[in-house]
Amino acid sequence: MPFDEARARAAVESLLLALGEDPSRPELAETPARVAESFSEMLAGTGVDPSAILADGAVVLDVAPTETVALRDIPFRSVCEHHLLPFAGSASVAYLPGDRVAGLGRIARAVDAVASRLQVQERLTEQLATAVEEGLGARGVLVVLSAAHSCLWARGSRTAGATAVTVAARGAFTDPVRRQEALALVSAGRSDG
Repeated sequence: MPFDEARARAAVESLLLALGEDPSRPELAETPARVAESFSEMLAGTGVDPSAILADGAVVLDVAPTETVALRDIPFRSVCEHHLLPFAGSASVAYLPGDRVAGLGRIARAVDAVASRLQVQERLTEQLATAVEEGLGARGVLVVLSAAHSCLWARGSRTAGATAVTVAARGAFTDPVRRQEALALVSAGRSDG
């Protein structure tokens, strides 16, 4: 279903009324439009196929590499579907190519496409691993996401500074030794890794 900006503006106006606010007061008059525009941008990945982003830009190789390709610390932001609050962090993607590789920018675009929709971090991690596996025909994939969730620090437990880490592995990286090698690669040189 496409984003309905008019309905989103009306919903924000209704929310302001439910919160006991006057949406017509000068300070809030533009808030429904601003919030609708923000959500339209933050959810722009809804319906976008991240596998296609990777496949469309893939380069076919003469010989499959035997070593891992990794891109780490790709910044992302998403919206938690439980509270409609943002979470943000970084993604690291390691893959063992089949006969195709992607430009590094394509990997970042795939991360953005999967993150720019209503999400939970666990599913985001799994969807990204699947996109790399399917879009590139990778023989192994490891995805590690680390994110701070505003639902943790702004409400409930108010746990400022906590981060959630999720991992998804496919193919060759389900082997414990290969998995550990890939984890070491994406966390090399970090004091927290």
